[in-house]
Amino acid sequence: MRLITNTQVSVDGVVQGNGGPDEHRGGSVFHFERGGWARPLFDDESLTYVQEFYQRADAFLFGRRTYDLFAGYWGVRKDLESPIVGALNTKPKYVASTTLTDPMWAHTTVLSGDVAAAIRELKAKPGGELQVHGSGTLTQWLLANGLVDEMALLVCPVIVGQGTRLFPESGPDLALDLDDSRAFPKGITLQVYRPVGRPKYARTNP
Repeated sequence: MRLITNTQVSVDGVVQGNGGPDEHRGGSVFHFERGGWARPLFDDESLTYVQEFYQRADAFLFGRRTYDLFAGYWGVRKDLESPIVGALNTKPKYVASTTLTDPMWAHTTVLSGDVAAAIRELKAKPGGELQVHGSGTLTQWLLANGLVDEMALLVCPVIVGQGTRLFPESGPDLALDLDDSRAFPKGITLQVYRPVGRPKYARTNP
């Protein structure tokens, strides 16, 4: 399977609290009061893209915080005809966690111990896409460990000004090939990248 991340991110790189005011209040900014910045910017066209993205998944991989959020919202819904609800509640889910021992959401497997090795085993299985939604901390770790095959960024036309960023101030450097890009009616832009090693840096001529 190919590991593909799908992240909603502001122009200034924030991923914290994109869905609502109560998400990720305990992140890097303790009194985070700017949640819900992405939702008003989605239109029918961008929502259709997101729904089709979920439908492509063969399995899902989450960090613990995003898993808990999704389980509490999507996991309790019964309208399986909804593209997102149906995909999340019927397909295998994996969560990277050292503390979760008894997941209540059906079809969930906890990955602990050597998580990198476990993810490489998943990637070696036949199938299409192992998708990561949200899970900013996990996405950072996956990129640092060379486990991401494709990265989809839904860049929202907003500067949040505070909150946890997708890319830390000090992290690995990656060259990216652009596979797809498009703009949606309310200003969200999609950028789909493939990591292709380290960047080439310009050198001063002798």
